[in-house]
Amino acid sequence: MSSASPPLPTAARSMLEEMLAALKLKDEMLKDEPPALHCSFGRRPPCWTCAKYYSMYGHVAKLAEEIQKGVNSVEGVEVKLWQVPETLSEEVIGKMGAPPKSDVPIIQPNDLAEADGILLGFPTRFGMMAAQFKAFIDATGGLWRSQALAGKPAGIFYSTGSQGGGQETTPLTAITQLAHHGMIFVPIGYTFGAGMFEMADVKGGSPYGAGTYAGDGSRNPSQLELEQAFHQGKYFATIAKKLKASS
Repeated sequence: MSSASPPLPTAARSMLEEMLAALKLKDEMLKDEPPALHCSFGRRPPCWTCAKYYSMYGHVAKLAEEIQKGVNSVEGVEVKLWQVPETLSEEVIGKMGAPPKSDVPIIQPNDLAEADGILLGFPTRFGMMAAQFKAFIDATGGLWRSQALAGKPAGIFYSTGSQGGGQETTPLTAITQLAHHGMIFVPIGYTFGAGMFEMADVKGGSPYGAGTYAGDGSRNPSQLELEQAFHQGKYFATIAKKLKASS
C-alpha cells in the first residue's frame, strides 16, 4: 500500500493556495511596516486595541466603558470602542423596550485587521453569544481566509440574565470563533484576586472574563463587576503590549 497522502479536492486545494498566497503577501507587507503605526492623531501608539460589543439594554456597554478605562491606564496602549451592527428592526427593538443606541461608531469586519488586540463583549442568548454578535463574526470570512487575525490576542466579556444563565458557557462557546481565526485567547484567570471569590453579593464574571447580571433589565453592573471590567482591560492591555513588543 502507498503511504502517500490522497490528493486534495480541487476546491479545497484552490482555497488553501489562496490562503497561503494571502499569508505570503501579509508577511511581505509587514517587512516594510514601521514600528509605530498611524492613528487619528497622525501616529498610533505602540499597541492599539479594539473593544467591540453588542448591547441591547446597556449592561455590556457599561462593562465596555470600564474596560476602556483599564486599557488606557497602561502606558503606550490605547483602545477604541465599537458597536457591531444591529440586526433587528427599530419596530422590534421598540417593542422589546430597549433604549436608543449610543453614538459609539459601528464597526465593519475589516476594521479588526488594524488592531493589535481585540476584546469582544456581548449578552447571552440561551447560553451563547447574541445573534447580532454572531452575525458580525459570520461576516469575517474574508479575514479568516487571509488569516488576518491570526496571532492577535483576544478577550471576552459578557452579560447574562441570571446566575444560571451562561456566565461560563457564553464565553466558553465563543472561544471556537477565536480558534478558527487563529487568535490567542487571553482569559483573566484569577488575577482579579479576592474579587473572584466574592460570596456575600451577587457578582458576574468568571476566569474567562468580566461579566454582569442584567436580571429583568433593571439591574446595573455592581461596583465590583465594574472593577473587574477595569481590571480585565488593564490586564489585557499589558499582555497585548508584551506580545506587540516581541513581534
